[in-house]
Amino acid sequence: MTCDSPPKNTGFLRTQRFRAAGAAGVLLAAALLTGCGQDSGDTSTGTATSEAARAVPERTATPSYSASKSASPSATLTKDQKDRKTLLDSTKITFDKAVTTAEGAVSGGKVVELDLRGPGESDDDTDRESASPTASASPSGTASPSGTASPSGSASPSPTGSAASPSASASPAATGPEWVATVAAKDGTEHLVRIDAVSGKVIKSTEDSQQDAGEKSRTADWIAKAKQTPQQAAKAATDKKQGTVTSLDLEENDKNVLVWSVEVVDKGWTETTVDVDAATGSVTAEKTDTD
Repeated sequence: MTCDSPPKNTGFLRTQRFRAAGAAGVLLAAALLTGCGQDSGDTSTGTATSEAARAVPERTATPSYSASKSASPSATLTKDQKDRKTLLDSTKITFDKAVTTAEGAVSGGKVVELDLRGPGESDDDTDRESASPTASASPSGTASPSGTASPSGSASPSPTGSAASPSASASPAATGPEWVATVAAKDGTEHLVRIDAVSGKVIKSTEDSQQDAGEKSRTADWIAKAKQTPQQAAKAATDKKQGTVTSLDLEENDKNVLVWSVEVVDKGWTETTVDVDAATGSVTAEKTDTD
């Protein structure tokens, strides 16, 4: 009669095993779902990261802004500064070489003025020298403006035509930068010497035909008093203000002191005039051009 108990217990254990298996299945399914959710989340995170990585180069690969900032200083230069930069960029012969060349063109000559000029710039000394043949082309004053006839009845060439050739030969057209030097002989006679600032060759050397005796005497006196050479004066000026020498001139200042007035252009293309005592070599004045 007790033989019925084992079947009841067996069914209970089987039911418990089914329930346990079902619970395990539920837990496994939950774990799988959780894993899928995490995988899904990681995938979206990875996608977002990839999109951000692709966006970064697009934001940073724009060098045009920094390039425009680096180029901006040149846009702030004044017209005078731009002109100085253009002139110096095309000049190959330094002032000291120009001094040596100019003095070599005049026997026993000394440079009393030197100036770097661009092509086409007005040169009063050159204009004056080239104009003098025109003024003396017709000393008798008999040639008519048209140049058709002379008082003697013989045909005479037009003064305009005859003056044109000396003028052209005295002032050749400049094709590049030039050093224009005034070189004085020992007696004070001045010569205008033009030097190609690229090749260093002498373009033209002419004597100042309009210099009077008083001017010659004054120039000779200055040469004797100037103990400092142009090179020494330039060194004193550039020791005071670093840069490139573009001009120097022997002259008396407003206190009647003989000085070398030296113009120096610095790296910012600003020009400073430095006065150097021609006897002692000391700097007596300094003035910067703000243009």
